[in-house]
Amino acid sequence: MTVASVREDLERDLRCLDLLGCVHGLNERDQMVFQLLQQAEGGLTVDDIADRLDCGRSTAYRSISRLHEAGVVEQEQINYDNGGYYYVYCPRTPEEVAHEMQRLLNDWYADIGQLIQEFEDRYSRNSEDRENQPLQSCP
Repeated sequence: MTVASVREDLERDLRCLDLLGCVHGLNERDQMVFQLLQQAEGGLTVDDIADRLDCGRSTAYRSISRLHEAGVVEQEQINYDNGGYYYVYCPRTPEEVAHEMQRLLNDWYADIGQLIQEFEDRYSRNSEDRENQPLQSCP
């Protein structure tokens, strides 16, 4: 698995759904499931998703699990009258997903800004005793 650099991500043409992949680490199938849920009237079960995408139930379940863990879909338990239950999945509103992505991006930006300052402080030409500093990675 190759890791794309930030520069590579910035230079490629991103689409709206690519944001889910970049921010939450979701793959193409996960993005397709999210789009399917957005287009559906009401929620869908894992079996509904597997049928509509012509994939196995376990494949659909893995995508739903990643989307739920990322917080972009909600799970609702539906109870049968005679006992038992099943889950229906619905997307969170675009506004909720967008606000959460913005929050994550702001947090990341602040963390990266701090690391850049630490990098500059550590490797500055004016840094005293640079030769005596132990070799280590930035915290």
